[in-house]
Amino acid sequence: MLESFADGLIYGLVGLSESSHWGESLHFFVYETAKIGLLLVAVTHLMGLINAYLPVERVREWIASGRLRGSEHLVASGFGAVTPFCSCSSIPLFIGFLQGGIPLGVTLSFLITSPLVNEVALALFIGLFGRQVTLLYAASGIVLGTVLGWALGRMGLGRFVEDWVWEIAENKTEEAESDTRSLWERLPSVSREAMGIVTDIAPYVLAGLAIGAGIHGFVPTGFFEQYLSGGNPLAVPLSVVLAVPMYANASGIIPVVQALVAKGIPLGTAMAFMMAVVGLSLPEAMMLKKAMQTRLLATFFGTVGVSIVALGYLFNWVL
Repeated sequence: MLESFADGLIYGLVGLSESSHWGESLHFFVYETAKIGLLLVAVTHLMGLINAYLPVERVREWIASGRLRGSEHLVASGFGAVTPFCSCSSIPLFIGFLQGGIPLGVTLSFLITSPLVNEVALALFIGLFGRQVTLLYAASGIVLGTVLGWALGRMGLGRFVEDWVWEIAENKTEEAESDTRSLWERLPSVSREAMGIVTDIAPYVLAGLAIGAGIHGFVPTGFFEQYLSGGNPLAVPLSVVLAVPMYANASGIIPVVQALVAKGIPLGTAMAFMMAVVGLSLPEAMMLKKAMQTRLLATFFGTVGVSIVALGYLFNWVL
């Protein structure tokens, strides 16, 4: 139905040719915007209902309680996967975890997974790449956060967190109040919050779709194949290096990834590019520098970057 709408609007009403650059680009933009828009609204409302009964403060207290018996990293990574945050918006929660007494390695598990995997990104992945690729991507992101958080936590890097974070943690005595409203009473606020997320994400999605549409309609197939094709053994690390100066959340970069794959870039290379864009951006590094000393920041970015490169090669081999 959506594709028929895009056909009628672009090829019928506007009158562009299916074989023209502008026709291909605008059709891609209209169709993907309609599809992704519906997914965004539906998924954010669903997760809003779930998150209404899973407050961040309660999760933080649960992780810090010591009752998880060694599964703290997996739980923190899983929590990161169900929170719709980009890398920069995850940082305040990361600092809050530290101030709440949660070990550094556990907080890093959350920080790694949160921008890579969330319900919005997975909904888009299902719509664009299918269930098999979506499951592989989600599992890889959660495992990456769990394993790297555990490994970094065992390196004794807590001394490289800036002193002001620990000073606030020592003085923090706030206690969250529980919300006793019924589900029916919560619905208006849940809907407002969900639409707020959609509104916040929309510019990134539209920007990503515009870039993807431009690539889809105007960039020759051989342009990206020259540098990131499967025949280049260094394509995966090159894609990660090129991604770091960029910044977007997962929702905004997924349409770009789809356009790259359509132009012949191996899926694993494109996915490594996406993971580096959302998980290793320069704005994130600048924000983390306020809470981390250089050694911890370099160790964090280095281990995540190398792991993303390894995942890219793995994706190319499996897919």
